[in-house]
Amino acid sequence: MADQLTLEKCKTAVLIMDFQNRMLNELSEAARKDILKKANDILSKARQVGIPVIYIEVRRGERTPEMEIHPGVTPKPGELVLTKQRVGPFTTTNLNEVLKKLGVDTMVIFGIATQGCILTTVRCGADMDYKIVVVSDCCANPPSEEVNRILMEKVFPGQANVVKTQEILKMLAKA
Repeated sequence: MADQLTLEKCKTAVLIMDFQNRMLNELSEAARKDILKKANDILSKARQVGIPVIYIEVRRGERTPEMEIHPGVTPKPGELVLTKQRVGPFTTTNLNEVLKKLGVDTMVIFGIATQGCILTTVRCGADMDYKIVVVSDCCANPPSEEVNRILMEKVFPGQANVVKTQEILKMLAKA
């Protein structure tokens, strides 16, 4: 399905979701380093070609160090950070309004946890007629990677393009 989608710079946004200390600390050190490197590769390429990057964080209660965005993927000045209070970003933020204002019809998404924010974003985004690209190897679902695998292989392909980091980097470079 990825071969059928071409990214248009002026119609695409990259969403990095829930890359917060608490969620990333649930991964092994090796897995954490790997996913942070892949996330940075995607963010760097998107910035390089002028595609907007939007951070989504979850916040319930007080702001604590464990709920901060991981310092390995800190937003750049001017990048939007939307704070949600629930699993999905569409219901408790103005994400849809932001995307419409930017003229975005395609979202490239990745984050922690796949069964939460990624699943909800795919389902809601598809219902709102967004084109969606899920970067499978830049998502994690601690503690159940089996759930992650099933979503990537069986569920998401019905409503989204599922690609690896190397594929999305090539797609972004052509945008």
